[in-house]
Amino acid sequence: MTFPHLARLAFIPLLASTSVAADANWAAYLGDSGGSHYSTLNAITTENVKHLQKVWEYRASGAGADNRSQIQFNPLVIDGVLYGSSPELDLFALNAASGFPKWRFTPPPGVGGAKPTGVSRGITFWREGPEQRIIFGAGRYLHAIDPATGKLIESFGEKGRIDLLADLDADDAEIAGRSIVSTTPPALYRDLIIVPVRVGEGPAPSVPGHIRAYDVRTGKRRWIFHTIPHPGEFGYDTWPADAWKRQGGANCWAGMVVDNERGLAFVPTGSAAFDFHGGDRVGANLFANCLIALDAATGKRKWHFQFVHHDVWDRDPPAAPVLCEVTRDGKKIAAVAQVLKSGHVWVFNRDTGESLFPWREEPIPASDLKGEVTWPTQPMPLKPAPFARQRFTEEDVTTRTPAARDAVLRRLREARPHQPWDPPSERGTIVFPGFDGGAEWGGPAVDPKGILYVNSNEMPWLLQMVPTQNYAGDASGTKALYAQLCMSCHGQNREGNAAANIPTLAGIGARLKPADIAAILKSGKGVMPSFNFIPDRAKLALAAYLIDPTTDERAATGSAPEVEHAGMVERAVGSRSPFVTTGYNRFLDPDGYPAISPPWGTLNAIDLNSGEYLWRRPLGELPELTAKGIAPTGTENYGGPVVTAGGVLFIAATKDEKFRAFSAHTGELLWETQLPAGGYATPATYEVNGRQYVVIACGGGKMGTKSGDSYVAFALPRTPN
Repeated sequence: MTFPHLARLAFIPLLASTSVAADANWAAYLGDSGGSHYSTLNAITTENVKHLQKVWEYRASGAGADNRSQIQFNPLVIDGVLYGSSPELDLFALNAASGFPKWRFTPPPGVGGAKPTGVSRGITFWREGPEQRIIFGAGRYLHAIDPATGKLIESFGEKGRIDLLADLDADDAEIAGRSIVSTTPPALYRDLIIVPVRVGEGPAPSVPGHIRAYDVRTGKRRWIFHTIPHPGEFGYDTWPADAWKRQGGANCWAGMVVDNERGLAFVPTGSAAFDFHGGDRVGANLFANCLIALDAATGKRKWHFQFVHHDVWDRDPPAAPVLCEVTRDGKKIAAVAQVLKSGHVWVFNRDTGESLFPWREEPIPASDLKGEVTWPTQPMPLKPAPFARQRFTEEDVTTRTPAARDAVLRRLREARPHQPWDPPSERGTIVFPGFDGGAEWGGPAVDPKGILYVNSNEMPWLLQMVPTQNYAGDASGTKALYAQLCMSCHGQNREGNAAANIPTLAGIGARLKPADIAAILKSGKGVMPSFNFIPDRAKLALAAYLIDPTTDERAATGSAPEVEHAGMVERAVGSRSPFVTTGYNRFLDPDGYPAISPPWGTLNAIDLNSGEYLWRRPLGELPELTAKGIAPTGTENYGGPVVTAGGVLFIAATKDEKFRAFSAHTGELLWETQLPAGGYATPATYEVNGRQYVVIACGGGKMGTKSGDSYVAFALPRTPN
């Protein structure tokens, strides 16, 4: 199988990286404060990487029997100690050479005694003189932990942790019980930790995603930047006048990077809530969907660039930016690069915010949804070319089998003909690249020559909007409650989404009682957030609806339904959005393969000095298709690459659960091995006693693959003395 649109790309060799002193540690999330994913180690080379072998495997325990648990953790390795996290958010320390455990920390329960839920992608390690500590996020709390013992440092915050729902400059009563979690570790600047958070983005009320910095010793808030501006602040006029009181989202969930020399933090922000309808937030909506350069010491804005005005596509930056250096007209320029779900990379001058490549504002289609006012233009970079296809037409439909092609063509013709920036609709809108990119949270690597390496998805998704009024027919309001809180994940008919590892709720009554379901709604579970902001009575009513949509509310709650009714729903989830979405639905053929022709996942090398591609290749394969003589198609992929001074690029990420090494210079596959579960995380490489290792967390649990609990380390065989 050939990919004509890839064949045009030249395979241009790169020069070896400039020799620098190798750092044995992987001391920061994604490698360093600039998020480069780059290591100066060079003992593993393009010539000897084929001899890599597994040297240890640590079973962290906690993999879900339902195959929905994950590990997305990028381990830190400092002075021979590796720090990782289990699927259940236990933090642990290992001997990095042997995998032998040193200590384990279990986060204390949160509000109501619930165990923290969600995922963790890493930690922050701080030390100054004899002082040192780990900052570890689990659920809605940040913990300070002694790296030597694994014990809480109780002088930090309240007995060793801070509650991220506090200090938001919001009405505490209004945001009580709403979802906020720490998924990506804080950035570090001197004695400050600058904190990213994940908040709700659905039609239910959401927490504002303001950027906050805390004292790393005390846990006290030192500054805040309002991403939804308050009166008198820059950008306030890009929202309705009262938006700052009620609006949520515009948070940094993907992580941020710091230029310590300049004292600048580069912060990408997410979309405003609700993701797919902005009738209650008419305007451009600064500072949602931006890259913001902040004074890291004070939180003052230096410059910003907005990638999407008034986002209704969930097109927020999916990964932390990377700091790099590029050459223009013989001069070195300090730059910051940001990859997007749309498959684009933007490159800016760090000092001024000027784009280093040309771009323009392009007109886009207007929305036909009631109350929606889409922004008339969107920014479009003209170089580099996108690393994912931009259109899904009949010419792109799968040819895997005639039956698959015919089925996809029928569904494609039911939706609106695809074009970039086509707004959400009741008819159905194709989002391509899909909600998970293009680029995803793994993010890119960049080397000292200014070469950026990014893995990409090429999966179309289907977005369909439904009037909220369609779900207002029951007296208790629980049908509307389900639509507002649950339907985007679990579907219109509670069918779940196997491709996204979202369970069906059909037959849930055979597994759980209403009180059990209500408890999960209160605490959250796995990647499902807490819905504790809805009243207990609403939780019980919703639980009864999930078990049997015909259940009478009196039987479910033990009280007459005349108490609150629809008012319960209005106060619980708000009534601002006139539309809800039927879910995050991949566009698949009847056999579960992508509706589009391959490649379905790619790995790309882009020279940021010129904006030209050096190489591009499919990433991953599906063994059952390979066995039929179909060339590797690439697969969806989650987790980023690591590139080294030895010229080797390491990446797992793929649905086939393999770990691979490529030549960073040519893209040639040099080595691959089967993992115990999918490595949907970014690896780390480090050195102990002169031996270079590379380690990957194997948590699986995505794309229908099994869950795991392993960390696996590889190294070259020891040479005889």
